[in-house]
Amino acid sequence: MTIDEKKQKLLQLLPGVDHLLDMAALESFFCNTPRSLLVGSIQSVLELLRNRIMDDRHEITYLDISDALVLTKVKEKVSSVLAPRLIRTINATGVVVHTNLGRSLLSAAAVANIVSVAQSYSNLEFDLLKGSRGSRHTIVEDILCELTGAEAAMVVNNNAGAVFVCLDTLAKGKKVIVSRGELVEIGGSFRIPDVMAKSGAILKEVGTTNRTHKKDYEFAIEDDTSLLLKVHTSNYSIVGFTANVSLNELVCLGNKYNIPVMEDLGSGSFIDFSRYGLLKEPTIQESVMSGVDVVTFSGDKLLGGPQAGIILGKKNIIDDIKQNPLARALRIDKFTLAALESTLCLYRDPEKAVESIPTLKMLTRPLEEIQEKAGVLLKMLGDVSENIHCEIINHNSRAGGGALPLLELPSKCVSVKIDNVSVNQIEAMMRLNRPPVIGRIDDNRFIMDLRTIQDHEIAMIKDAFIKIISKNKAG
Repeated sequence: MTIDEKKQKLLQLLPGVDHLLDMAALESFFCNTPRSLLVGSIQSVLELLRNRIMDDRHEITYLDISDALVLTKVKEKVSSVLAPRLIRTINATGVVVHTNLGRSLLSAAAVANIVSVAQSYSNLEFDLLKGSRGSRHTIVEDILCELTGAEAAMVVNNNAGAVFVCLDTLAKGKKVIVSRGELVEIGGSFRIPDVMAKSGAILKEVGTTNRTHKKDYEFAIEDDTSLLLKVHTSNYSIVGFTANVSLNELVCLGNKYNIPVMEDLGSGSFIDFSRYGLLKEPTIQESVMSGVDVVTFSGDKLLGGPQAGIILGKKNIIDDIKQNPLARALRIDKFTLAALESTLCLYRDPEKAVESIPTLKMLTRPLEEIQEKAGVLLKMLGDVSENIHCEIINHNSRAGGGALPLLELPSKCVSVKIDNVSVNQIEAMMRLNRPPVIGRIDDNRFIMDLRTIQDHEIAMIKDAFIKIISKNKAG
């Protein structure tokens, strides 16, 4: 039999859709599977097998297309389709605010409030005192003003949205002066000049990449200048021969020419991290105290809350922004508000906030505590198999999320090698585990940083390595 004749024979012997449907009807596995999903999965599996038969790179046997094996592949396909796409992961990278892994973990209080609001109706836009329609802006406005000293506040869906709606409200069709060294890219190719252009504001660059002076702003002011914008370079730092204009200086200049001043903090923080031996970052309270007209920052970075863009400032300006039709398009939902309110409440006691908000706790976690956790994981993995070779090594963690770019946090990692399993195979199997364990490869070793691994996740990591050893033995 020629190769082409064998291919035709295999194609003829493939079970049909109706035959597989009849087989599936006898399997309890499929009893709750929607028929449309089952049919689509069968067709997908059969199409894949046809392609593999015709592809000379694959060796397909008669056993591969038997009813039992084909139905097994259909089960795998159905399971894959029904499984959630968004799933929990174990962050073993050492990057605390990991954008690809969902950024900040929420506190227990925030999670509890989300569950409470999700399971019931809420007063999202209902004034309980007046018995009439209310505004969702009021839910967190008071506490934001209490914590920061701002006159007014509002929240939108993220900080890019916050910057966008502010520019659209204050500077549409007019000039905005920005230092060239602050024209940042905030991730995903979203850049301040692009956001500004989309808002209708006209960018007026001043200074150079590394040096900008107060006189550069002053010389650039024209009749149609509507805003002085300062962007905190939270995701990079320029060092060496540099000069920049402080926010206080910019506010003085704005007052002199009666031009509003706005600051985009990016990763804003209520906590002075220098108190914990970390690098000093400008706090939100310091920005407000400068007299700035409006300041924006993220809720899900150093703040440790849900994704949100928070806008603080002078009441007349915030009132105008609230009236912008874009504010409705960018508004946040009840779940975000529930999480954000609970997170903000924790900041009434800064020490409690550092202990209760996971992002803050991980950033300030003592090295001795990380060492202890590394020892627990090391012992657990040593009990799995004599083929696993582990050691505790020194490494640096990162804040992540475009925050504290120069900060290197000394940490402890567990490095792993497995006999007859390459480091790339270890990384892939850990990544494809359920739950996935996301680590990194360094010096031909799989590395797991204990700073970002939660206590209850250590046993899950052990289980993942047990699976790897089992597969390796079976192979």
